[in-house]
Amino acid sequence: MIDINHYFDWAGTSPCDEDILTAALQETVSNWGNPSSSHEVGKQAKALLEKARETAAKAMGVSENTIYFTSGGTESDQIPLLALLSKPNKGTVLFSSLEHPAVREQALALKNCGWNVVAIPSDKEGRITPEAVLSVLTNDTMLVCVMAVNNETGAIQPVYEIADTITKWAEGKRKPKFHVDCVQAAGKIKIKLAGTGIDSAAFSSHKICGPRGIGILYLKNTMEVFLRGGGQEKGIRSGTENVYGALAFSKALERYYDCKHFEQQKQVTQDFIKNLTTLSNCTIIPPARLEKPENYSPYVVQAAFKNIPGNVMLRALDSKGFYISTGSACSTKKNNRPVLEAMNVSADLRETSVRFSFGPKTTQAGVQELFEAVKEVYNQFNN
Repeated sequence: MIDINHYFDWAGTSPCDEDILTAALQETVSNWGNPSSSHEVGKQAKALLEKARETAAKAMGVSENTIYFTSGGTESDQIPLLALLSKPNKGTVLFSSLEHPAVREQALALKNCGWNVVAIPSDKEGRITPEAVLSVLTNDTMLVCVMAVNNETGAIQPVYEIADTITKWAEGKRKPKFHVDCVQAAGKIKIKLAGTGIDSAAFSSHKICGPRGIGILYLKNTMEVFLRGGGQEKGIRSGTENVYGALAFSKALERYYDCKHFEQQKQVTQDFIKNLTTLSNCTIIPPARLEKPENYSPYVVQAAFKNIPGNVMLRALDSKGFYISTGSACSTKKNNRPVLEAMNVSADLRETSVRFSFGPKTTQAGVQELFEAVKEVYNQFNN
């Protein structure tokens, strides 16, 4: 049995809230119809789906007609990118050099289709500045993608300032669409979508104690999509709707979207980082986090330990019953660190870095026990 108090890979996935999943399952077992069917059984399922949409929209502070259910964060990220293939003329796509593979790899795939794809450079603090975006904007830019919170370093990106910069730059001409990956931000930091320059945003259920296989795409305005089908979700995401997932995700958003655990986790993380800095051969990545903690989510910490490859630290902690990661779960098998490379982190630090990530069930006692375990491993290699 996994000890939840020793689980520190929340950025990879979160444990589910059993009561939310059980309630959603009971409702969908009783209302098992296809929401697109016109008979009474289908109408009952449709009512449940719309109930979930209403709950999610209320939690997120947006209109119900801006919420589209998808299969997860990856699909929610890729729908706006793939929609570009419906455009008659090719142009430029900008994506931050810090993006999750869901955005980065799909953007690079567009390059093979004739699009001009440009990576927005990161600074050494792991942040994308509005000035960096401005430096690569062109008149044929169709889409700009910058994530809200980086999944490896926890860096909070200035997405609202970037949105304003794009809007101001585009005065008197066509404005590029601005897409924000909010997968690591939902339930972790305050997110405002309504009334901003954000055109679309991606969310994933399994990062905030909901089930896998369900996500949300927020769209300020509808769009013409590339992938077509039965026309579900107003044609934005065809395919039979996952009513169970939608219900469960909406309840998870209702429970966690307001970030009520933020201040508690902020203190726990500050104490953890302070403890790590007592280890002379430990480097917090980026070092700027020590001086500017407000620019980083308290739910993700990246650190490197000299003489201890990241995979070694992971396995050593795993043997002690503590669970961390070396980065994005979607990049683990590729054994590279493009986010850290984009920040010009040295090869030695990239090789020896690991990610600690936390969630609403993380306890101060558990994090202290994590530090003691890290210290034991550290001492084995640094004495």
